[in-house]
Amino acid sequence: MERRSMSLFKLIKSRRNKRVKRRPECDGPGFLGRVKDRVRKAAPDLADHLRRPRRAAPEAPGEVLAPRGLDLWLLGAVLCLLGLGVVMVYSSSAVFAATRYGSQVFFLKRDLVYVAAGLVALYLGWRIDVSFYRRHAYKILVVTLMALALLHVPGLGTKVDGAIRWYRVGGVSFQPSEPAKLALVIFLACTLARKREAVRLFSVGFMPPLIIAGFLSGLVLIQPDLGTAAVLGAVTLVMLFVAGTKLSYLLITALACAPIVYNAIVGTPWRLRRLLAFLDPIGHRHDAGYQIYESFLSLGSGGLLGQGLGAGKQKLLYLPAAHNDFILAQVGEELGFVGLIAVVLLFAGILIRGLRAALGARDLFSTYLAFGVTAMVILQAVLHMCVVLGLVPTKGITLPLMSYGGTALVSTCYCMGVLLNVGARNPAPTPGPARPRAAASTGTNNRKSRGRVVVAS
Repeated sequence: MERRSMSLFKLIKSRRNKRVKRRPECDGPGFLGRVKDRVRKAAPDLADHLRRPRRAAPEAPGEVLAPRGLDLWLLGAVLCLLGLGVVMVYSSSAVFAATRYGSQVFFLKRDLVYVAAGLVALYLGWRIDVSFYRRHAYKILVVTLMALALLHVPGLGTKVDGAIRWYRVGGVSFQPSEPAKLALVIFLACTLARKREAVRLFSVGFMPPLIIAGFLSGLVLIQPDLGTAAVLGAVTLVMLFVAGTKLSYLLITALACAPIVYNAIVGTPWRLRRLLAFLDPIGHRHDAGYQIYESFLSLGSGGLLGQGLGAGKQKLLYLPAAHNDFILAQVGEELGFVGLIAVVLLFAGILIRGLRAALGARDLFSTYLAFGVTAMVILQAVLHMCVVLGLVPTKGITLPLMSYGGTALVSTCYCMGVLLNVGARNPAPTPGPARPRAAASTGTNNRKSRGRVVVAS
């Protein structure tokens, strides 16, 4: 029995050896080794494919993407936010306006003027082709840097509540940090589209745009305006990441900026008090945490459906800046959780349609421009929501398209017009046909037609 089992074992072993010899391709590193080698070789190509924006530019030189027309979904979301913003600005500011300026409609009238100007800016942004920004990107950046720098010249900038952020001529004020967001996005889109693959190089593609963005953010930070500077820095990192910059470079940049942010918060007494109030809002509800505590009361008293439009109690001089920096809290009190979800969904619609415009743009510059504009609006909206919900320390940041404000509202509307233009994917404007030169003076017919004058009937 043992001999039979041994012979059977030898027979199976010999057949297995013969089977292995019949497959010489298994010699060498083995099947798993070959799979690992193929995956390792294909990984860079796969990473490049995933990083490349889908349909960002025509694959062939002669390929032209078909126009899409006006994005009605994006336009509808923008108009809904503008309309809801007008209603909530009036509802949240009527009592304060009557107390301070003697008229309940003081802020409503001004907001309607800003919305009308914003609609004009929206139309202009939609009609101006994006190639204009590519040709004049550096000029726009230089003008923006000069406008931010001249704020600190005595007699030019206006100081309000310890911050120098506005130019004021008569009764009209202008805040240059708002259009500076779009100027930075245009510059980054132009630079990243021009450098393409070189953006992965630290000294050539990463540092130059980062230095310019840091200088512009620094001019905004010394106003001081930490919220806008944070939005500019976040938009810069997002656009560099989309363009293909190595993640390690972005992490190093974030760690390098951490001491600056720490010094800006801890080194400023009122910012430090806000940070302490953020950590313990209930304990500081009578001093530095008063505003966020009242915001909590507004959101909590709204419930599911809210107390009704115009029936909120926190706007009765309890919640400061209810019509701009904390307008979302008034939405939660008067329209409830349903109103908050509606606002979030409208901004989500802008995000989705903005990404659609970016991924389907006609060229790489338009792709980066749409990504930057979308990131700018959504990041500011998320920051405003986080402030109202107490997820970050209190900071004066407006809700795009809804909060009261002149320059911010008009600038955001213009950015939405630019996004509509990219999403429409209109063909690039071509120069008009060259005027034909005069025919040579050879032949009888040419001599006869030289002095002929054609008069339009």
